Amino acid sequence: MMFFLYGKSKLFFVTFACTHTIKLHLIMKIKFNFFRQLIILSVVFFMGSNAAAQTEWKSLFNGKDMSGWEIKNGTAKYHIADNAIVGTSRTGTPNTFLCTKEKYGDFILELEVLVTPGLNSGIQFRSNSLKEYKNGRVHGYQSELDTSRRAWSAGIYDEGRRGWLYPLTINTKGGAAFNNGGWNKVRIEAIGNSIKTFMNGVQCANLVDDMTDKGFIALQVHSIRDKAQEGKTIKWKNIKILTGNLEKYRTKNQPHARQISYLNNTLTPEEKRKGWRLLWDGKTTDGWKGSKSDYFPKNGIEIVDGTIHFLKHDKTKDFKRSGDIVTKEKFDNFELEVDFMFKKGGNSGIKYFVDALKRGDGRNIGMEFQILDKDHADYDKGVEGNRTLGSLYDLIAAENLSEPSREDIRANGPDRWNRARIIVSGGKVQHWINNIKVVEFDRFSQSMRNLIKKSKYSKHQGFGMGSSGRILIQDHSPGDVKFKNIKIREF
Repeated sequence: MMFFLYGKSKLFFVTFACTHTIKLHLIMKIKFNFFRQLIILSVVFFMGSNAAAQTEWKSLFNGKDMSGWEIKNGTAKYHIADNAIVGTSRTGTPNTFLCTKEKYGDFILELEVLVTPGLNSGIQFRSNSLKEYKNGRVHGYQSELDTSRRAWSAGIYDEGRRGWLYPLTINTKGGAAFNNGGWNKVRIEAIGNSIKTFMNGVQCANLVDDMTDKGFIALQVHSIRDKAQEGKTIKWKNIKILTGNLEKYRTKNQPHARQISYLNNTLTPEEKRKGWRLLWDGKTTDGWKGSKSDYFPKNGIEIVDGTIHFLKHDKTKDFKRSGDIVTKEKFDNFELEVDFMFKKGGNSGIKYFVDALKRGDGRNIGMEFQILDKDHADYDKGVEGNRTLGSLYDLIAAENLSEPSREDIRANGPDRWNRARIIVSGGKVQHWINNIKVVEFDRFSQSMRNLIKKSKYSKHQGFGMGSSGRILIQDHSPGDVKFKNIKIREF
């Protein structure tokens, strides 16, 4: 646009001014359109990403019927009410499971659950029902739903197989996250050998295990014995699963959730960061020797399938026992883990603060984590049960210190693996079996000195008081005891 005015200078000025105004207007219009388009694109991108995220999740329950699910093992009833699956407790039936027909390997599962106080339940995952295994019994990992004062909800139980893998004795913060009597949001992440559980956003379990990599998901109605519990309900809703792009959605470990690993003779990266090392490599005799020799025994013991196996004692004259084995190193403050298995009547022990004696000088003396089957003749001997499994042998009887309402220590019997944990920090000592604390004492205390005076160790001056010592695994009649996953970290 141009205006013609009298005077050369005036004409120039008006032309310039108008031209500048038009350009500015155009620039502002372009900028406005650009930012408007940017905002629109951003909204579209966000909505698209959110929609994509939503479509990655698959609903396992349509809120109307139980399509894609089937009942196994028991006869408890399930029905639909208020967009939820409702399971009803029933006497006279074993555990009942409502199982997905589809099997899942790696996944993230989310759902909401409400358990009537007084009942017990669980969420199965990577579980199976096979005719060749206990005639179809459902077995596999279970995220616990626990309304008792024990408070182990979202701990991990191995249904129909190994029992408790991750009780919340080692994660009380996780145990406190359960809303007893109200709705709870559960999240399970099973990715490779890593299994994590969350209750209302709080991490409860941090398990590493590779026994089963695929199976169905199931909602459990636990068996009941109390007639008063019949007819009570468990409800599940908003059940969804994610099977792809898992790394994007997996949750970082929360510091309070200690990692527990059941990998055979292998350390996880986290264990290495925490200072753990293998005390036995699962293959060789490195780091160990006979308790009364400078070499590893050649008879009565074998290393096979990742285990140290003390052979069953043969009563023939040709059989030669291995004798005890000890570490070449000495230890003072440490945490030790050892998995062990014994046959019926089996007898062994894990000793610490051992000063290995010279050849021919008699037995190796040290504090002992007792390993003993109930069918062994020595089980009922001693004083007030101080020779039972997990006891400080001949001094302090093992008892369930993690569950005051329960007397037994949740130890597995013959032909099943157990995990021993021994923690020594200065004078403070603890014995654990399968993550249940069973013994606790101060080895420098007056009460301990009094116990020693009344025991078979009274003649051994300074028993248990040494600043350091070796770790010993005992060869004891009748033998046939196996060990694996021997690992330690020092403080």
